[in-house]
Amino acid sequence: MTRFGDFQTLCSQVPSYTWCNLFYRQLQTNDPTVLTGLSQSAASAPVGVNPECGIPKVNTNGSLGNIANIIACGLSFFVIGALIYFTGRRKAAVGRIELRIFFVLYLLTLPFQLITSGSLLTQGSTALVALTAIQAGLVATLFWALLANAIVATQIVEDGTLSSIVPFSVLSVAFFVATTYISLDVGLTFTHVLGTSNPPQSINSIPLFVLTSIWPGVAALIYFGLMMYIVLGILNEIRPVWYYVIAGILFVLSQLDYFLLSKIICRGSSMKVDGSFIATILETACVVTLYFAWRGITEEDWDDNLYYPS
Repeated sequence: MTRFGDFQTLCSQVPSYTWCNLFYRQLQTNDPTVLTGLSQSAASAPVGVNPECGIPKVNTNGSLGNIANIIACGLSFFVIGALIYFTGRRKAAVGRIELRIFFVLYLLTLPFQLITSGSLLTQGSTALVALTAIQAGLVATLFWALLANAIVATQIVEDGTLSSIVPFSVLSVAFFVATTYISLDVGLTFTHVLGTSNPPQSINSIPLFVLTSIWPGVAALIYFGLMMYIVLGILNEIRPVWYYVIAGILFVLSQLDYFLLSKIICRGSSMKVDGSFIATILETACVVTLYFAWRGITEEDWDDNLYYPS
């Protein structure tokens, strides 16, 4: 029976599900007999725990690793770098600093995603566990930054000032440290409170599940709700709404592809690619769309007063 916080189904049914790297190490240490099938040999094991389909580790029978997603992450890195540059040029735009922090965080997740889901490192290795834990910390922090941008957009606090940047930064550090520690505990089992699953084959962690699965969805939902209120209720604008609608659709499609189509693509390609590269492309497109939505409700010059007109 599946319990809240169980990763067993996700790790067997969803190829390249990154957080499974943590549980592979946990099982390798505590009960290696659970690891069977594709996961039996760490030297060739794909991302996942006993996955029904997974891309073998690079150089295993000619495998290139998760090459499609590696390319998608690499191209996305340059796209987001351009967004950071263009955002910085809009000196007078509301929330410029906070949005750049969000973009930087997303930028940082890309190389970690490339490595941790790319079938490049040996499953169970300490390096893979550490990099996966850092990525988990970045993802949780990323969605706090997304939500914080919506809060700043309400002008409850003035953007770019200490009253905005200090709580923004403090909570960012808190999310990163807490999630990274929990992830390391799951993988390396420092304690039996947050770490070891019971029974081992359940590969269960409620804190990790909440921070990497529940929290991102909740933060995204609140963000879109707040931005719709700001755009429609305060600014009385229609055009930016479509950007936010498109961004929301792209985000949902990325998750549907990742969780529902990835195994189908993996089987159809004979374990050469899976749906993770499509999810990465859609997520990056979502972030780009958010930039244009923000651009549509702010102005570049100090003399303009479109945002919250009197």
